[in-house]
Amino acid sequence: MRSSAEPSEFFARRAMALARRGRFGVAPNPKVGAVLVSPSGEIVGEGWHERAGEPHAEVRALAAAGAAARGATLYVTLEPCAHFGRTPPCADALIAAGVAHVVASHRDPDPRTNGLGLSRLEAAGITTEIGPGAEEAIELNLPYLVSRTAGRPAVTLKWAASLDGKIATSAGESQWITGTPARHGALELREEHDAVLVGSGTVLADDPLLTRRLGRATGPGRRVILDRRLRTPPSARLFGEAGEVLLYTESEDAARLAALAARGAKVVRLERVEPAAVLADLHLRDVQSVLIEGGAEAAGAFHDAGLWDRAVVFLAPALLGGSRSPGPLGGRGASQLAAAGRLDAVRIRRVGRDIEIVGLNEECLRDLWSNVVG
Repeated sequence: MRSSAEPSEFFARRAMALARRGRFGVAPNPKVGAVLVSPSGEIVGEGWHERAGEPHAEVRALAAAGAAARGATLYVTLEPCAHFGRTPPCADALIAAGVAHVVASHRDPDPRTNGLGLSRLEAAGITTEIGPGAEEAIELNLPYLVSRTAGRPAVTLKWAASLDGKIATSAGESQWITGTPARHGALELREEHDAVLVGSGTVLADDPLLTRRLGRATGPGRRVILDRRLRTPPSARLFGEAGEVLLYTESEDAARLAALAARGAKVVRLERVEPAAVLADLHLRDVQSVLIEGGAEAAGAFHDAGLWDRAVVFLAPALLGGSRSPGPLGGRGASQLAAAGRLDAVRIRRVGRDIEIVGLNEECLRDLWSNVVG
């Protein structure tokens, strides 16, 4: 195996674009795209993983290519699997088809495959490379990779703010800082995460529904409330919506616990409602990804603990000012610049009149890179 110094960016980007088509339907599986290229440089087959339990991207690309797969190069966003699951190993299918070369963005950390897929290909005389498009592929499959390597759900911090970093006016008005396209982007984030998390203060202030509304993902998704003192009222609107509501608390108030349970809340008592304990419990419930929508104290707690993997920020071209206007991150915060949370692999784009900034936690990216690329 060798690491590619000059990957074919065109084919790697094409495989990534295909993988994104599975953005809302493949969980808990990874999103994977595959492109088969003939020795003359022609695309002869493409595929992507469309839904959990259905054929993998490599198998779909092989089916599209037919006999043209023999001698071809496969560009794929994840190491081909080497184990029997709901489908047979993709590595075996590639060997049988006579593929000559495989270029994967990174290894699959699933212990049933981790390096074994590539080793099986090489043992059959197929040359392999890893690395092309690795950063983008890591972000694409952040939930899958973090859950496999860190044993917890991947955490996305999301907020909308004015250009001077305020999430509400000095009087508390926050709807709406950003425009319709940005708010639609925020709803798409709900569709691609297993759970949406807020603190009890957000429930009290905004009485949100926290629902999926675009119909992209299967099922309603989970709503998670951090509520140490059981301040959430049983009359909160989110209890009237489909989908599980998990409420984490330290309180032993039997009457309030019973009232919330009667409204459908799944109440989980923890000795301390802190990020590590909440994520550990969510991991046991097969939650791979959590979107933290607010408030500042909930987001700040995960930031302070270093338990976040991505930030998605929508900035509006507005200046709110005011020393009492709240910002997006509470908690202790960094006392020194060296301790600040840093973003890497940053992307910036216009969304209507607003700006979307997306980046990975620098430490998270470094850890994942060492696990699946380095």
